Amino acid sequence: MRANEDTAQHGRRCSPEIIARAERELGLTFPPSYRLLIEEFGSWDVSSSEFLGIYQTEAAGDVLLGSVAETLDARAEVGMPQELMVVMLDDVWLFAVLDTSQPDEDGEYPVFAWNPGVLDGGLMEKIADSFGEFVLKECQQNLT
Repeated sequence: MRANEDTAQHGRRCSPEIIARAERELGLTFPPSYRLLIEEFGSWDVSSSEFLGIYQTEAAGDVLLGSVAETLDARAEVGMPQELMVVMLDDVWLFAVLDTSQPDEDGEYPVFAWNPGVLDGGLMEKIADSFGEFVLKECQQNLT
């Protein structure tokens, strides 16, 4: 991020209190790679990839935007399962999600494409084994 500030932007750091509140509101625990990035950047984008993260605005007041708002909206509006967390909106996949029901030994969750129009739970394809791997791949692809 910092080495590519001409094409990468980020918000403000997320405090431990905001992260704990976000986890409570979602009823999920964040994986280490996601937690590290939101602690450092809050929310960020690189070229054409916008990673939702967690942030607040003056206009929205106390509402947690980004992954929290998008996940809660997807649960309410299109029936996204409780164990999924939206980390990116995409024109092709619709949602890139973490599947918190499948932690690995490091507490990381795989990233899947999820679309409510797909039968059998909406999971379409596995995108990456972890959020960190997903972000790195997306950023490298956008910066080359």
